[in-house]
Amino acid sequence: METRSRYRTRQRDELLQYLKDRQGSHITVGDVCSHFACLGHPIGTATVYRQLESMVDEGLVNKYIIDAGAPACFEYLGENSHVSETCFHCRCERCGVLIHLCCDELLGFQSHMLKEHGFAIDPLRTVFYGLCETCRREAAQSGSAEASLS
Repeated sequence: METRSRYRTRQRDELLQYLKDRQGSHITVGDVCSHFACLGHPIGTATVYRQLESMVDEGLVNKYIIDAGAPACFEYLGENSHVSETCFHCRCERCGVLIHLCCDELLGFQSHMLKEHGFAIDPLRTVFYGLCETCRREAAQSGSAEASLS
C-alpha cells in the first residue's frame, strides 16, 4: 500500500469532521465542495480528491465506483476500522439513491458463487439495480409499469 504523509491541516480536519458527521452515508467530491462553499470557505476539488484518496489509503474511508459515468462515492469507516463489513450495494434506477446491503443471505450467495461456479464476487463493486421502496410506492400510485418490479 502506498504511504502518503499525513499533514494535519485545517481543511483535512474539517473534511474529516464532515465525513464523521455523515458516517454510513455515501458522499461525492461534489457534495463536499458544495457543503464548504455554502459555509463560505470553499475547498478546491483537487484538494478534496487528494485528501479523500489519502484517507482511503489510510483505511479511514472506502471508495466506491458504482457506474462508469457517475462520480465516485466515498464513505467514512471510522478511526479504528481497518476491516470493513462485506456490503453490497443497491442503486435505485429512478432516483439514484445508493443503499448499503449488509445481509447474511448475500454472503451465502457470495460463497455459493465461489464454491459452485469458481467466481469470486467483489462486494465493493457489486451493485444490484432496481427501485427503492419510495420509488416503487410512487410508481404503484401512478399506475406505472415500474411498480411491477416489486
